[in-house]
Amino acid sequence: MTAIDLGRPVQGDVVELILDDHRRFETLLRDLRNSSSDRDAVRRAFAALHVAHAEAEEKYVYPKLRKKHAVGAHEAEHGEEEHAEGHQALLAVLELKGTDTQAFDDAVEELAKVVNHHLTEEELTILNPAREDVGPQVRAELGEQFATERNAQIDADCGTLTNVRKIVAAARTEGLLDDDED
Repeated sequence: MTAIDLGRPVQGDVVELILDDHRRFETLLRDLRNSSSDRDAVRRAFAALHVAHAEAEEKYVYPKLRKKHAVGAHEAEHGEEEHAEGHQALLAVLELKGTDTQAFDDAVEELAKVVNHHLTEEELTILNPAREDVGPQVRAELGEQFATERNAQIDADCGTLTNVRKIVAAARTEGLLDDDED
């Protein structure tokens, strides 16, 4: 596990919990760009959070928001595609040996581009409708499910290179990734 604090919420409004993670992603990306930070520890922390967050959203949040008609199938599927793209960009960062190379900087730049695009889009097209169309009780129940799954994923060391490779391979098989982007 990593010494970097990823937070460990156990409950709360699911929208706020997701936003808290989004701010963590932004901080971790900033730290990945900072050549004086422990970039290896940061990328491991980012990997754990990215996988845990995506898995929890796809398992609980997206299906519930679809059921409540807060988001359509298109938004949920697009969110999953963007998670897969994020995992793919993350894999490129994790596979690099050194963290002080141009290749690392380029991989981090691509990761930041993909993740920041997803954060912005998700906040606009998924979280806003969730705020408007889903009551506080359901958001609280969903928050607990999201937090529980997220923490379990982190505890299971979900951000390992092996696991991220497996997730990217599965996403490619499911058609969530365009192979022409490699």
